[in-house]
Amino acid sequence: MNSWISLFVQSLLFCTTVSGIFNRGNSIVNVQPYTQGVTYELGNVTYFANIEHSRAIFNLNYTTTSRLVPATVILVNQSVVTGSYLKSVISSYLVEDDVFSADFLHAVYLTSTVSKSRLDSTAEKYLRSLGAACLLLNASSFDRIPRNGYALKDDHGTSLPPGPFTILIDNGYISFLDTYRLYVDNFRTFITGAYPSNDGIGLFTALPAMNPRLWGPLIPVPSRIHSWNDVRPLAGKRVAVKDLFDIKGLQTSAGSQAWIEVTPIANSTAPAIQRLIDLGAVIVGKFKLAQFASAADPWNWTDEQAPFNPRGDGYLTCSASSSGGGCGVAAYDWLDAAIGTDTGSSMRRPASVSGTFGNRPSQGMMTLEGAVPLNAGEDTVGVFSRDPVEWAEFAKAWYTPSLHQDPSINSLPPLSVPDTTAFPKRILYPVEYLPLANPAAQAILDNFLRGMTRVFNMTIEQTNFTATASNASIFADAVGSLFVNWNLIYDAGATLQLWTQSTKVFGPLISTWAARNEGRFPPVDAQWRDAWIRYDVSHITQAVYEQALRTKAAAVNWFQDEVLYQTSDSCSEAVMICDGGTGGLPSFREVELNNSPNASFMNVFPEHADVSCSGICTLFGCVDFTIPLGQVDYYSPVTMVREQWPVTINIIARRGCDFMLFNMIKKLAEEGVLRSVKTGRMAF
Repeated sequence: MNSWISLFVQSLLFCTTVSGIFNRGNSIVNVQPYTQGVTYELGNVTYFANIEHSRAIFNLNYTTTSRLVPATVILVNQSVVTGSYLKSVISSYLVEDDVFSADFLHAVYLTSTVSKSRLDSTAEKYLRSLGAACLLLNASSFDRIPRNGYALKDDHGTSLPPGPFTILIDNGYISFLDTYRLYVDNFRTFITGAYPSNDGIGLFTALPAMNPRLWGPLIPVPSRIHSWNDVRPLAGKRVAVKDLFDIKGLQTSAGSQAWIEVTPIANSTAPAIQRLIDLGAVIVGKFKLAQFASAADPWNWTDEQAPFNPRGDGYLTCSASSSGGGCGVAAYDWLDAAIGTDTGSSMRRPASVSGTFGNRPSQGMMTLEGAVPLNAGEDTVGVFSRDPVEWAEFAKAWYTPSLHQDPSINSLPPLSVPDTTAFPKRILYPVEYLPLANPAAQAILDNFLRGMTRVFNMTIEQTNFTATASNASIFADAVGSLFVNWNLIYDAGATLQLWTQSTKVFGPLISTWAARNEGRFPPVDAQWRDAWIRYDVSHITQAVYEQALRTKAAAVNWFQDEVLYQTSDSCSEAVMICDGGTGGLPSFREVELNNSPNASFMNVFPEHADVSCSGICTLFGCVDFTIPLGQVDYYSPVTMVREQWPVTINIIARRGCDFMLFNMIKKLAEEGVLRSVKTGRMAF
């Protein structure tokens, strides 16, 4: 055996046994093995290391007792590496990353983008001052190995990203293991944490770990340092995904234990989610949803407990089916974005009650292939975020024409989405939805509108959308006259949902469950049990379904021709604002608390409207953004003190004007009209 290998192994053993004498004073403790990896504590922080599939393996030609060692990879770009350079690099790791800590400097592995790099005396002195027990260098990058360093020969061209790893020494090999910090989901917004298995075929693995004291799953979060040299637009973005989407290797629950029992683990990843991965995003887990994407209030969840809202007193609703995403983004700094779906309001209402940015995109903006549907003719996919500029940039990178929904699914014209800064001239202010019920919230809205009109030189025009639609000509009757018929529009939507559910969800579930359980009906939440028993699908044929699509298309065409229409100057000549939330009043997760005149239920229908604010774009295919503006105080019947409730507004534009609206959001942020929101009790 080569003498340097012997010295190397001795150094590693030394590092794992007595490294606590160094000034960091923390070594790996409380190691818990799992099938796919191990959890351990380092400096009172819990980590997970993926042992099943290593990121890189080097041959030691020597067998020794298995050891785990915290390590740091430093990628240098200097011919001569100095101490001040290394100090600057490590300082940036400590400041800019929440996974890395000085405890990972037990072992340091240096590799370089420059051939024949070398350490000068100041670099060697600085590394000794760190107390690093193991100094490893890439033999292909460094032409001179320090006396206290050891060369690792890379025969496979392995490219390790910079940042923290766990080293496993076992059976004559040294393996670099992907390492994640484990965060507790205190607000119980996730179903499970997950991480890429690194198996080479795109498989993900659910993390089978939770914190029993706090009743929350542990979520594996990778180091941000790993993505610093990745030029992809979403590199390193930590993303949670609604558990309607298939992710290869994970179970899709749709919020239902019965669904889990009759559906296999996903063998492919939904295209919308795969695009995120291809753009560099990191999937950290799946978040909770109301069962089968229903609009169930928190007190009606049965199979699982509704997530908790971090805002205010912590006892507020998270609202509709994408609730785990909105409240997760509002709760955790370590989570950058969440992907949800919106059919009736499932992105926008969670965004409104969590004080986050959330969108229902134009109908057809993103394929829902590989997702459990609610209503194939009206389902959409959106993203939650805390920062307006990051939200816009994330969405514009993610949405792509190649993944637009097949027009045959929604019966609408193919989408054209211009990336334009030709902005609207008017703001439509519908009097049946506004002003907000809470005068303090209305004052915040008025201030926002002043800023919006100033930035874009827009005018505000009061209107009554309900009256406009009720007096419109949308559908032709038997003698050729044109008329609006809200019942016809609603019936078309109901038909689309019933057909989707009967063919894709409850039909297969009921029949499969009965076949496996002696004719029994599946255990589902009460609203679905009642609905499925009551549903009569005998009159729903393919022809009836296709007619419903044509009715929907006629309504969409009328809206974008007569209400929010395109001109030579703008993608959408006007935008409409309305309240998709609670009018600035708090809404609670406990039903009785919402009966107070100082609180509100989420699904209150405007007294003088034929459609709720959230229903406009569901029916007419347009794009609808929920925007946090500020916060108002309220007296909490839970904490018995005054707390803060987020104030939001909805901005609606013509179908296909998503990027124009995102460009407006960015401009409003640049002008200080919109701000990013914080995590925790207060959004601002």
